[in-house]
Amino acid sequence: MQQSPTLLSDVRACTLCRDKLPLEPRPILQFSTTARILIAGQAPGRKAHHKGRPFDDPSGDRLRKWMGINRAQFYDAKLIAILPMGFCFPGSGKSGDLPPRPECAETWHRALLTQLEKLQLTLVIGRYAMEYHLPDFNGSVTDTVMNWQAYWPHCLPLPHPSPRNQRWLKQNPWFEHEVLPLLKQRVADILRNNT
Repeated sequence: MQQSPTLLSDVRACTLCRDKLPLEPRPILQFSTTARILIAGQAPGRKAHHKGRPFDDPSGDRLRKWMGINRAQFYDAKLIAILPMGFCFPGSGKSGDLPPRPECAETWHRALLTQLEKLQLTLVIGRYAMEYHLPDFNGSVTDTVMNWQAYWPHCLPLPHPSPRNQRWLKQNPWFEHEVLPLLKQRVADILRNNT
C-alpha cells in the first residue's frame, strides 16, 4: 500500500479533471491516518475553493454546531479527516453546485479510506456521499437520515448543512431534537478519549 504522505501529495497535485472544471484544479481535503472521525461530504463550494479549506463557510459553521466542536478541533487533521466525493469545486448549476466529479472517488478514495484504521465515526453528508458509503442507500436522503439508527454508532447519515437546506430542517424537527444531541455526545466522547 502507498504510504500516506506520498498519497496525500499525489492527491493534492491531481489535475485529472482540469478540462472539466470551471476553475483550476485545487483538491481540498483534510487527512491524517490518525483521524478518529471522517466527514464524507460532497465537494467543496466556491468559497472553500478560494480559501483552500473544506467547510470554511456557513455550511461548515452549521456542521461544527451540529458536532458541538470549535474550529480548532474541526481543523485538526489528527482527529478529523474530511474527504469529499469530489476534491475540487465542480461548478454551479441552476439550483446550487453541480455534482462532484466522479474521478476523485474512482481514483483516490479506496487508497485513502484504507489508511484510516482508527476511525470511530463516519459522518456521511448528502446524496452523493450516501451513494458511495452506504451500500443500501435507496436514493432518498430523508429516508436514509430517518433510518440513522441502522448505522449508529459508527456511521451517521446527515443532510447537507447548507443554508439552502433550511426548509428540510424545518420540515424535519426530529433531526435537531433526536439526532443532534447524540451526535454531539458521540463526538465529545471520541475526542475526549483520544486526546
